[in-house]
Amino acid sequence: MKEAQHTNALVNETSPYLLQHANNPVDWYPWNEETLAKAQKEGKLLIISIGYSACHWCHVMGHESFEDEQVAQVMNERFINIKVDREERPDIDQVYMNAVQLMQQRGGWPLNCIALPDGSPVWGGTYFPKKQWIEQINQVANFYEQRPQDMLDYAQKLAKGIQQSELVSYNKEKPNFSWQDLENTLEPWSKQFDYKEGGPKRAPKFPIPNNYLFLMRYAHLKQDNKLSEYVQLTLDKMAWGGIYDQVGGGFARYSTDKLWKLPHFEKMLYDNAQLVSLYSEAYTCYGKEMYKDIVEQTLAFVERELTHDNGAFYSALDADSEGLEGKFYVWKKEELKSLLGQDYPLFTKYYNINHKGFWEEGNYILVKDQSDADFCKKENLELDVFQQKVKHWQSKLLEEREQRTRPALDDKSLTSWNALMCQAYNDAYLAFGNKYYLHTAIKNARFIIDKQCQSDHSLWHSYKDGQSSINGFLEDYALTISAFIRLYEATFDEKWLNKAKDLTDYCHAHFYDSQSGMFFFTSDLDAPLVARKMEINDNVMPASSSVMANNLFALGQLLDNSDYLNIAQLQLNNIKNDMPSYGSGYSNWAILMLNYIAPFYEVAIVGTQAIQKALDFKQHYAPNTLLLGSTTDSPLPLLQNKMLEGQTTFYLCQNKSCQLPTTELPAVLDLI
Repeated sequence: MKEAQHTNALVNETSPYLLQHANNPVDWYPWNEETLAKAQKEGKLLIISIGYSACHWCHVMGHESFEDEQVAQVMNERFINIKVDREERPDIDQVYMNAVQLMQQRGGWPLNCIALPDGSPVWGGTYFPKKQWIEQINQVANFYEQRPQDMLDYAQKLAKGIQQSELVSYNKEKPNFSWQDLENTLEPWSKQFDYKEGGPKRAPKFPIPNNYLFLMRYAHLKQDNKLSEYVQLTLDKMAWGGIYDQVGGGFARYSTDKLWKLPHFEKMLYDNAQLVSLYSEAYTCYGKEMYKDIVEQTLAFVERELTHDNGAFYSALDADSEGLEGKFYVWKKEELKSLLGQDYPLFTKYYNINHKGFWEEGNYILVKDQSDADFCKKENLELDVFQQKVKHWQSKLLEEREQRTRPALDDKSLTSWNALMCQAYNDAYLAFGNKYYLHTAIKNARFIIDKQCQSDHSLWHSYKDGQSSINGFLEDYALTISAFIRLYEATFDEKWLNKAKDLTDYCHAHFYDSQSGMFFFTSDLDAPLVARKMEINDNVMPASSSVMANNLFALGQLLDNSDYLNIAQLQLNNIKNDMPSYGSGYSNWAILMLNYIAPFYEVAIVGTQAIQKALDFKQHYAPNTLLLGSTTDSPLPLLQNKMLEGQTTFYLCQNKSCQLPTTELPAVLDLI
């Protein structure tokens, strides 16, 4: 093995992304107090370069610029250079992404910022070719040398803008939520719907699962058939498209076109977790077998490629292999002919090995454009027999693909993303009754408690090579609490509820802002950055604040805790007036609002068969419900004195008042 010519301070880090740059000629440092103190002491500007291991354009800029001696010379002489893994440090990424968006009106990764020695940003952008990068950073360094006061004044103005954006103030109006509020949010948002291809009417297309969870629930509760058809269209098109790995299961991060055909090939744990939850719920709502297949195939991919023996989940698979994006996933006609023999003509029709599936340089992406039933009808084939043939094709191609050079694995485990996957396995269990999924969810939850949770109920954010690190962010707490509430619904084991409460109370102590009633993204124990941000807008992941508000609502109901319920209501009221301006960015808040507008029920199930009856209940779509129950006497307020000897009974409760018990599930469903 060739010995590295250069080594920098990143060599001691655990992040796969940082280690990718440990042998650059650029003298990179990690973000820490020592690095910032060095910049202050030397009076040098900082270059803060932020990316992640699966980011294609991060790799491109890395090869073009950060591996280049000429670029390194300029950067090393004139700057202190800091590399940040955005997945390890989302708090740093938030601040500098916000700065670049304010300066350039757009952002992305790689994210490159120049900051004063104290970390205050003054200039930034995303990807730059080598020549432009050298020119730009020299210009900024020259300006700092010649007009330092002007740069200082600009930095102060920009810092003020960063501090004020996405901070929420207390809404003094009395909380009042109505269907009209949601219609006001949906009306401008729906103008962006693509009723032909699903998703938004633009490219690129990101899945954004929390959008479709809200739209599905809203359509169900309002009996809005047009909206329901749009949700199904979107889920169908994603499942047929190149964004979905037709051979091995699992979704890529986004589609670069309007057809869901050409993916950006990186596969992220957080996307696949949320999409498993979405398709599981969609199966319960719509009963489409394809949705069940998508969940099963995606979870098979996660188990095969993103799971550690200890129950933890890895973060991502790279888009590139052998230096080329998508090489691992695409096919040439000659390969397919050789592998499939006489099945090749039928395969080409099914997966569009034609102009529809063509990408570039003789490569094809497998895409479908119709349901299996429609395809079989057109080709005069028996559906069951054909679907077995498709499974055989997938198995054959997967076996062949395993011989290729694999994309790099980002093998760190993030608490927040693990919690999403824990919840996904749990959601799949509740939708399909597969106990292995519940077993996997519990195993991961134990990993979080054993490795990522400390005795004072604080969480670590990251785990790699047996080492937990980085103080947890609100996303870690919020998503773990959400997963544990869901685990309680599946098992009626109150330890998950108690753990969720402990984590919630820790959040209140260390993240809560008493002035606004909201939560900050970072703990009061963390070293301060340019701004202490709140994460309000839902995006490819739901905002940690919106998850926390939903958690408080659910825990408030389950524990009969009026403080939790009051904070949830207050937070929703704070952001209510902003929702119509950006529907897709408030969809998880809109889910919470549905709970206040539509009748919301707690379904209490008590008796020896409570867990099985809960699973039976969950096979029916009732998004406006929360399950609680016990096989023995329970101290929970809504379960006290409800056990009837020799019977398993349902109680339908609303606003702390329960109807007469029944042993019949249909009777409960009729009332909902």
